[in-house]
Amino acid sequence: MCGRFVLFTTGDELLSEVATLPGINHVEAPDGTPPSRYNIAPTNQVPLIRVAEQTARIDAARWGLLPTWKKDDTGMPLFNARGETVAEKPSFRSAFKARRGLMVLDGYYEWKQTESGKQPYYVRPAEGLLYAAALWETGLDRLSTTMITTDATDNMAWLHHRLPLFLRDDEIRQWVDGTPEEALELVHPSRVADTLQWNEAAKEVGNVRNDYAELISG
Repeated sequence: MCGRFVLFTTGDELLSEVATLPGINHVEAPDGTPPSRYNIAPTNQVPLIRVAEQTARIDAARWGLLPTWKKDDTGMPLFNARGETVAEKPSFRSAFKARRGLMVLDGYYEWKQTESGKQPYYVRPAEGLLYAAALWETGLDRLSTTMITTDATDNMAWLHHRLPLFLRDDEIRQWVDGTPEEALELVHPSRVADTLQWNEAAKEVGNVRNDYAELISG
Protein backbone atom coordinates (compact mmCIF):
# COMPACT_ATOMS: atom_id res chain seq x y z
CA MET A 1 0.00 0.00 0.00
CA CYS A 2 1.00 3.63 -0.04
CA GLY A 3 -0.19 5.94 2.72
CA ARG A 4 2.45 8.69 2.67
CA PHE A 5 4.45 10.15 -0.17
CA VAL A 6 6.78 12.96 -1.20
CA LEU A 7 6.64 15.47 -4.04
CA PHE A 8 9.29 18.16 -4.03
CA THR A 9 9.45 18.55 -7.82
CA THR A 10 7.08 21.43 -8.52
CA GLY A 11 6.61 24.62 -10.51
CA ASP A 12 8.14 24.79 -13.97
CA GLU A 13 10.24 21.70 -13.25
CA LEU A 14 7.11 19.61 -12.70
CA LEU A 15 5.48 20.98 -15.84
CA SER A 16 8.60 20.19 -17.85
CA GLU A 17 8.77 16.63 -16.52
CA VAL A 18 5.11 15.94 -17.34
CA ALA A 19 5.65 17.39 -20.82
CA THR A 20 8.09 14.56 -21.56
CA LEU A 21 5.38 11.90 -21.24
CA PRO A 22 4.48 10.09 -24.47
CA GLY A 23 2.07 11.95 -26.74
CA ILE A 24 2.00 15.11 -24.58
CA ASN A 25 2.78 18.43 -26.24
CA HIS A 26 1.01 20.76 -23.81
CA VAL A 27 0.76 20.82 -20.01
CA GLU A 28 -1.56 23.12 -18.12
CA ALA A 29 -2.02 23.76 -14.41
CA PRO A 30 -4.87 26.30 -14.15
CA ASP A 31 -4.40 26.80 -10.41
CA GLY A 32 -0.64 26.45 -10.40
CA THR A 33 1.41 23.59 -8.99
CA PRO A 34 1.63 22.59 -5.33
CA PRO A 35 4.47 23.57 -2.99
CA SER A 36 7.12 21.00 -2.15
CA ARG A 37 5.83 18.49 0.40
CA TYR A 38 7.73 15.79 2.28
CA ASN A 39 4.92 14.07 4.21
CA ILE A 40 1.74 13.94 2.14
CA ALA A 41 -1.05 11.96 3.80
CA PRO A 42 -4.55 10.78 2.86
CA THR A 43 -7.18 13.58 2.61
CA ASN A 44 -4.41 16.08 1.71
CA GLN A 45 -4.61 17.88 -1.61
CA VAL A 46 -2.37 16.26 -4.23
CA PRO A 47 -1.70 16.98 -7.92
CA LEU A 48 -3.80 14.79 -10.20
CA ILE A 49 -2.78 14.46 -13.85
CA ARG A 50 -5.55 13.91 -16.39
CA VAL A 51 -4.81 13.47 -20.07
CA ALA A 52 -6.99 14.43 -23.01
CA GLU A 53 -5.50 13.86 -26.46
CA GLN A 54 -2.13 15.67 -26.37
CA THR A 55 -2.79 17.82 -23.30
CA ALA A 56 -2.01 16.93 -19.69
CA ARG A 57 -3.86 18.92 -17.04
CA ILE A 58 -2.72 19.12 -13.42
CA ASP A 59 -5.35 19.89 -10.77
CA ALA A 60 -5.45 19.66 -7.00
CA ALA A 61 -7.47 16.67 -5.80
CA ARG A 62 -8.33 15.18 -2.42
CA TRP A 63 -6.30 12.03 -1.83
CA GLY A 64 -9.11 9.68 -0.95
CA LEU A 65 -11.74 8.91 -3.57
CA LEU A 66 -15.26 10.31 -3.08
CA PRO A 67 -17.61 8.26 -5.31
CA THR A 68 -20.61 10.13 -6.66
CA TRP A 69 -22.96 8.09 -4.47
CA LYS A 70 -21.18 9.06 -1.24
CA LYS A 71 -23.24 11.41 0.94
CA ASP A 72 -20.36 12.81 3.03
CA ASP A 73 -16.61 12.46 3.46
CA THR A 74 -16.71 10.51 6.74
CA GLY A 75 -15.20 7.07 7.12
CA MET A 76 -11.84 5.66 6.10
CA PRO A 77 -10.52 7.58 3.07
CA LEU A 78 -10.25 5.46 -0.07
CA PHE A 79 -6.63 6.39 -0.77
CA ASN A 80 -5.64 3.02 -2.27
CA ALA A 81 -7.57 0.72 -4.61
CA ARG A 82 -6.59 -2.93 -5.02
CA GLY A 83 -5.90 -3.60 -8.68
CA GLU A 84 -7.22 -7.14 -8.42
CA THR A 85 -10.77 -5.92 -7.63
CA VAL A 86 -10.80 -2.39 -9.02
CA ALA A 87 -12.99 -3.27 -12.01
CA GLU A 88 -15.75 -4.81 -9.86
CA LYS A 89 -15.72 -3.11 -6.46
CA PRO A 90 -18.60 -0.59 -6.18
CA SER A 91 -16.36 2.14 -4.79
CA PHE A 92 -14.08 2.07 -7.83
CA ARG A 93 -15.68 0.38 -10.84
CA SER A 94 -17.33 3.50 -12.29
CA ALA A 95 -14.12 5.53 -12.11
CA PHE A 96 -12.12 2.62 -13.51
CA LYS A 97 -14.30 2.50 -16.61
CA ALA A 98 -13.84 6.12 -17.62
CA ARG A 99 -11.87 8.25 -15.14
CA ARG A 100 -8.28 7.04 -15.01
CA GLY A 101 -5.41 9.43 -14.37
CA LEU A 102 -2.00 9.65 -12.75
CA MET A 103 -0.59 10.60 -9.39
CA VAL A 104 2.98 11.90 -9.47
CA LEU A 105 5.58 11.25 -6.76
CA ASP A 106 9.25 11.83 -6.06
CA GLY A 107 9.07 8.92 -3.64
CA TYR A 108 6.98 7.33 -0.91
CA TYR A 109 7.28 5.99 2.62
CA GLU A 110 6.76 2.46 3.82
CA TRP A 111 7.17 1.05 7.33
CA LYS A 112 8.78 -2.25 8.37
CA GLN A 113 8.34 -3.84 11.77
CA THR A 114 11.69 -4.41 13.54
CA GLU A 115 12.67 -5.55 17.03
CA SER A 116 12.93 -1.91 18.10
CA GLY A 117 9.65 -0.81 16.52
CA LYS A 118 8.48 0.32 13.12
CA GLN A 119 11.21 1.72 10.88
CA PRO A 120 10.13 3.98 8.00
CA TYR A 121 11.88 3.73 4.65
CA TYR A 122 11.92 6.27 1.84
CA VAL A 123 11.50 4.56 -1.55
CA ARG A 124 12.41 6.41 -4.73
CA PRO A 125 13.30 5.85 -8.40
CA ALA A 126 16.88 5.85 -9.60
CA GLU A 127 16.04 8.99 -11.56
CA GLY A 128 13.05 11.08 -12.57
CA LEU A 129 9.55 10.87 -11.13
CA LEU A 130 7.17 8.04 -10.35
CA TYR A 131 3.77 8.00 -12.08
CA ALA A 132 1.21 5.92 -10.23
CA ALA A 133 -1.96 4.63 -11.87
CA ALA A 134 -4.88 6.51 -10.35
CA LEU A 135 -8.64 6.94 -10.54
CA TRP A 136 -10.58 10.16 -10.05
CA GLU A 137 -14.11 11.17 -9.14
CA THR A 138 -16.15 14.32 -8.50
CA GLY A 139 -18.45 13.17 -5.70
CA LEU A 140 -19.59 15.84 -3.24
CA ASP A 141 -18.59 18.35 -5.93
CA ARG A 142 -14.93 17.79 -5.11
CA LEU A 143 -12.19 16.39 -7.30
CA SER A 144 -10.72 13.34 -5.57
CA THR A 145 -8.33 10.54 -6.43
CA THR A 146 -7.01 7.16 -5.33
CA MET A 147 -3.87 5.17 -6.15
CA ILE A 148 -3.94 1.63 -7.59
CA THR A 149 -1.91 -1.05 -5.78
CA THR A 150 -0.86 -4.62 -6.64
CA ASP A 151 1.15 -7.37 -5.07
CA ALA A 152 4.74 -6.35 -4.44
CA THR A 153 7.53 -7.44 -6.74
CA ASP A 154 10.14 -9.89 -5.44
CA ASN A 155 12.68 -7.16 -4.80
CA MET A 156 10.22 -5.08 -2.72
CA ALA A 157 8.31 -7.79 -0.84
CA TRP A 158 10.79 -7.59 2.07
CA LEU A 159 9.36 -4.15 2.87
CA HIS A 160 5.64 -4.65 2.24
CA HIS A 161 3.43 -7.16 0.43
CA ARG A 162 1.67 -4.40 -1.56
CA LEU A 163 3.12 -1.86 -4.00
CA PRO A 164 1.69 1.10 -5.93
CA LEU A 165 1.13 0.42 -9.61
CA PHE A 166 3.88 2.62 -11.02
CA LEU A 167 3.66 2.91 -14.79
CA ARG A 168 6.47 2.97 -17.32
CA ASP A 169 6.37 5.79 -19.85
CA ASP A 170 5.23 3.39 -22.55
CA GLU A 171 2.31 2.20 -20.37
CA ILE A 172 0.85 5.57 -19.48
CA ARG A 173 -1.30 6.15 -22.56
CA GLN A 174 -2.71 2.63 -22.35
CA TRP A 175 -3.79 3.37 -18.78
CA VAL A 176 -5.35 6.79 -19.36
CA ASP A 177 -6.72 6.26 -22.91
CA GLY A 178 -7.33 2.53 -23.18
CA THR A 179 -10.49 0.55 -22.76
CA PRO A 180 -11.11 -0.98 -19.33
CA GLU A 181 -9.88 -4.29 -20.75
CA GLU A 182 -6.67 -2.67 -21.99
CA ALA A 183 -6.15 -0.93 -18.65
CA LEU A 184 -6.58 -4.22 -16.80
CA GLU A 185 -3.71 -5.69 -18.81
CA LEU A 186 -1.43 -3.32 -16.86
CA VAL A 187 -2.64 -4.42 -13.44
CA HIS A 188 0.28 -6.57 -12.39
CA PRO A 189 3.31 -5.99 -10.16
CA SER A 190 5.02 -2.89 -11.50
CA ARG A 191 7.97 -3.32 -13.84
CA VAL A 192 9.19 0.06 -12.58
CA ALA A 193 9.87 -1.58 -9.21
CA ASP A 194 13.14 -3.01 -10.54
CA THR A 195 14.55 0.54 -10.57
CA LEU A 196 13.47 1.50 -7.05
CA GLN A 197 15.98 2.44 -4.38
CA TRP A 198 15.47 2.97 -0.66
CA ASN A 199 17.00 4.20 2.56
CA GLU A 200 15.95 4.52 6.16
CA ALA A 201 13.83 7.61 6.77
CA ALA A 202 13.45 9.68 9.93
CA LYS A 203 10.96 8.22 12.40
CA GLU A 204 9.46 11.69 12.76
CA VAL A 205 7.66 11.06 9.46
CA GLY A 206 5.12 9.11 11.50
CA ASN A 207 3.64 12.43 12.65
CA VAL A 208 1.81 14.02 9.71
CA ARG A 209 2.53 17.48 11.12
CA ASN A 210 6.21 16.99 10.37
CA ASP A 211 6.92 18.09 6.81
CA TYR A 212 10.53 18.91 5.94
CA ALA A 213 13.28 17.64 3.65
CA GLU A 214 15.32 15.91 6.36
CA LEU A 215 12.58 13.29 6.77
CA ILE A 216 13.65 11.46 3.63
CA SER A 217 17.28 10.97 4.69
CA GLY A 218 16.79 9.57 8.18
